[in-house]
Amino acid sequence: MVHVLGINLPDGHVVKFALTKIYGVGPHIANRLCARLQVHDKCKVKDLSPFQVTSLASFLSSPTTSPPLPRLPLASPDFTPPPSTISTQELQARFNEQLKQRTIKSTDPLRNLKIESELRREIRENIAHQRMIGSYVGRRHAMHLPVRGQNTQNNAKTARKLNRLERN
Repeated sequence: MVHVLGINLPDGHVVKFALTKIYGVGPHIANRLCARLQVHDKCKVKDLSPFQVTSLASFLSSPTTSPPLPRLPLASPDFTPPPSTISTQELQARFNEQLKQRTIKSTDPLRNLKIESELRREIRENIAHQRMIGSYVGRRHAMHLPVRGQNTQNNAKTARKLNRLERN
């Protein structure tokens, strides 16, 4: 078993499905993580190299401080390659000039990823804020009733019985 941030990832599972065991990582984020770390779609956890495991752990521990992905522009459909007589230094200089002119803003969706205790703390704070301001959602949370419009004809009666304060 591979341990990443204190979470066991089972050896027999495919990496993109095993990553969903981490609280806050769904299938979409798992696919993005695999693409970022260059892990094949069918790769299993036991087949990960030690470098991939450490890079995964280091990225998940602090995604905001991870190095940004290199932004390489794609060629347009009407692109014609330069003649082979031009030196590579000159080609590199032209490429760098084009990059400076474009000023592409790269927003990495994984940069503000929150997982495990940080995400749980944020959710807890949001619920406490809802309760503090006295919103409808906050009152429903306080009474231990369904919050998102579920049927309350049957399950609310059960919830009231189970959540009743014992007064002696």
